[in-house]
Amino acid sequence: MGLSDMGGFTDPALLILTSLANGARHGYAMMEDIEALSGVRLGPGTLYGALARLEQRGWIEALPSVDRRRPYRLTSEGHTALREQLDNLKRFARLGLMRLEGGNG
Repeated sequence: MGLSDMGGFTDPALLILTSLANGARHGYAMMEDIEALSGVRLGPGTLYGALARLEQRGWIEALPSVDRRRPYRLTSEGHTALREQLDNLKRFARLGLMRLEGGNG
């Protein structure tokens, strides 16, 4: 059983926020970036549903359309939310690795 069999790290919101962390992107560019970054291919329904939820939370914002493509960017609130989530994942990974190595974490 490989990591992909376990579901991996596939939370669409986390993948989208991470994709937008280094600049604005439109939907197709996000799907390509996310696949390159994580090996996860988000379908359009999943992507745009998550984009709507993230926009409602104020974590991303839509920019004016360019050639019928609407780019999105991370807001300062989204940056903070992504930082908190990644810090939590880092702590979780550190504790998991300690346990694997026989520590008391």
